[in-house]
Amino acid sequence: MRRYLRMYLVVGSVNCRESPLRVVEEALNGGATMIQFREKGPGALTGEAKLALALELQAACRRAGVPFIVNDDVELAARIGADGIHVGQDDESAGAVRARIGNRILGVSAHTVKEARTALLHGADYIGVGPIYPTISKEDARPVQGMRVIEEMRSQGIRLPIVGIGGITAERAGEVVRAGADGVAVISAVTQAENVRTATAELLKQVTEAAL
Repeated sequence: MRRYLRMYLVVGSVNCRESPLRVVEEALNGGATMIQFREKGPGALTGEAKLALALELQAACRRAGVPFIVNDDVELAARIGADGIHVGQDDESAGAVRARIGNRILGVSAHTVKEARTALLHGADYIGVGPIYPTISKEDARPVQGMRVIEEMRSQGIRLPIVGIGGITAERAGEVVRAGADGVAVISAVTQAENVRTATAELLKQVTEAAL
């Protein structure tokens, strides 16, 4: 699981400069290790249009041999046979989701040691921790956590794989990993990049070097 979290791209139609499919394909070419489909926010696709995009992105991930995760929408994940689902603290409970998805990958957002322990109890395969830095990609983002929360989780015995998220750039990726994360999850650092493949490769390089 930890290797899938190294360069984890979160993507949806509302946050891409180019078509989401092209962004995902270029990110995969740059070394993205896992893709999450997060179709939320003003102007987000719904219904059959959302399904069609999910299938396109999933097909690209399957060609690359990279896991495809759906954010929050358990019905969509089940319908397309996604590799897993990621839920936040305000979504359906992790325990209920685990019961519905069987042995597929379950990611859970956690902002405190208590939430991390609950996620572990409910069968999470990894936790997403953040926002580490200020972010413009999520309108409902929690207060900025900084590195402290990852360090605290590790010092308190949380051994679950951790991916840091929120405002992470290539310049910041290394320090997130050195704080105890296994990798970084990014949105705008890749989806808004002029060269998606290069941006992805640089993030992965920084994570890999910091993990040595």
